[in-house]
Amino acid sequence: MKYKQKKKALVLLSDGTIFYGKSVGREGTAFGEVCFNTGTTGYQEIFTDPSYFGQLMVTTNAHIGNYGTAKDEVESDSIKISGLICRNFSYEYSRPAANASLEEFFDKNKLFAICDVDTRALVSYIRDHGAMNAVISTKVDDIENLKKQLADMPSMNGLELASKVSTKDPYYFGNESAKYRIAAIDLGIKKNILRNLAKRDAYIKVFPYNTKFEELESFNPDGYFLSNGPGDPEPLEDAQQLAKEIIKRDLPLFGICLGHQIIALANGVSTYKMHNGHRGINHPVKNLISGKGEITSQNHGFAINREETEQNSDLEITHVHLNDDTVAGLKVKHKNCFSVQYHPEASPGPHDSMYLFDQFIENIKVNTNKTAIES
Repeated sequence: MKYKQKKKALVLLSDGTIFYGKSVGREGTAFGEVCFNTGTTGYQEIFTDPSYFGQLMVTTNAHIGNYGTAKDEVESDSIKISGLICRNFSYEYSRPAANASLEEFFDKNKLFAICDVDTRALVSYIRDHGAMNAVISTKVDDIENLKKQLADMPSMNGLELASKVSTKDPYYFGNESAKYRIAAIDLGIKKNILRNLAKRDAYIKVFPYNTKFEELESFNPDGYFLSNGPGDPEPLEDAQQLAKEIIKRDLPLFGICLGHQIIALANGVSTYKMHNGHRGINHPVKNLISGKGEITSQNHGFAINREETEQNSDLEITHVHLNDDTVAGLKVKHKNCFSVQYHPEASPGPHDSMYLFDQFIENIKVNTNKTAIES
């Protein structure tokens, strides 16, 4: 490999703290909320996950890029993070299954990345002081101007971002002859969620984030799905109204991550911005129904209010995060609706929670049989 001439770069946090590093390749500047992911693998899936839209990703794994990139290891049609901050960037890769290097993947997507940053110190700082807006740049001699631009950035708290990543037009996924039909609301849906539903004999029609119930109903679905996605859930009033309508009609509904928060809001439970969120593939969760533990893949910066959930007679907490006791799952009592705060498709991550897709299909079966008997 030829020696890379890496230009000096920096990470400037909104409180004025600076960490220095080097540019991976291209020069540039990128703004976003700085967050970190503790996963040791799956960087390509993380970078293309729509839930990370508008965020600067800090990878805690010391080596990034060492296994290259592959065409089928993406969760959307493009990179969704605003920029990457890492320790050691590998320009070469050794995996035979890879199609290109991570540097080539970044160049194709015009992503600005920096390396040689003390990511242990940066992550420790974020853990202590909380997630905040930041800028990464090779303009190390123009700090005052960067500070001014950073000050104009909106806070993630109250920021609606689902519209930025949602499909503009409905589309289909899976086998048209499948046994079940599912209407999915795209708030930032991952491809592996669709693959897991299709693998369970479902044909999915994916709708834009603000679609009304009547349009979903015209597809004649057997079940409804609210996807993951970026930003604050509270501004998504159309999705909340949609969830209320589906729940009122007692139709099968499953929500993941942002979809879980939408279901909570639809039932009068508020959400809040977390100190630094949960992002990684080793988060411990307890299923309160079965009593079993699960290691889960998580990616969220907001959570639902536990006290309000416990006080709501229509809701039951089904899963809790064992690190901080936040609500990781709920179901609506006497209704065909449940949700989880984490990612059961786990791409990347463990497969402990795959049963949730089976549970959703089982709920659809029960409702279909009930409807057939009633008619």
